[in-house]
Amino acid sequence: MTHDDSALMAEQMAYYRARAPEYDIPYATRADLRELLAGIDGLPIRGDVLELACGTGQWTALLAERAVSVTAVDASAETLAIARERVGGAGVEFVQADLFAWEPPRRYDTVFFGFWLSHVLPERFPEFWRSVGESLAPGGRVVFVDDAPSEAAHEEFVADGSGHAALRRLRDGSAYRIVKVFRGPGELTDQLAALGWSVEVRPAAGSFLTGVAEPPDARG
Repeated sequence: MTHDDSALMAEQMAYYRARAPEYDIPYATRADLRELLAGIDGLPIRGDVLELACGTGQWTALLAERAVSVTAVDASAETLAIARERVGGAGVEFVQADLFAWEPPRRYDTVFFGFWLSHVLPERFPEFWRSVGESLAPGGRVVFVDDAPSEAAHEEFVADGSGHAALRRLRDGSAYRIVKVFRGPGELTDQLAALGWSVEVRPAAGSFLTGVAEPPDARG
């Protein structure tokens, strides 16, 4: 990763820390997001769950209802504080860590991430999935939700050399660059197949997609 990409990732982290008090506003105002949350009942969440980029715990609370245990990881202390208050401590362990540097101490039956994959730069995509695969117990699966490519129309992309930087603005007028890489079902299927994964990606709630992936060793 180049120095410019490192700076972009650092700015993204700063954005989510600053955005913590505003993070939940879309979930309160967008019916499609509420529909997406309700759709978790149709996803194969089971056993011990690792949630990456848990944010303020919107998904964590729902995962905890289906899981034996949940380990929820995020880089932002500010969003984690909200998540802890929302979820409580029953069956959930919260961890503050950089997802690209953190190594889980155990393996999990399900690895889940909501709206995180589109924040992974293309050059980090293979290494990210390798790490995720190493986090899975035998028979484990990855479950994810994210924006569909149609949501790109609502982003303000900036020409900064990365090719994947979008500008996000907070209510106080401050602006931050974040990584935003829109991948459609076909593209995700092809990219993961090239890494040996088996994945099924489907449209969800109009503006989103859901995916269920199995690592290469799951197919023998």
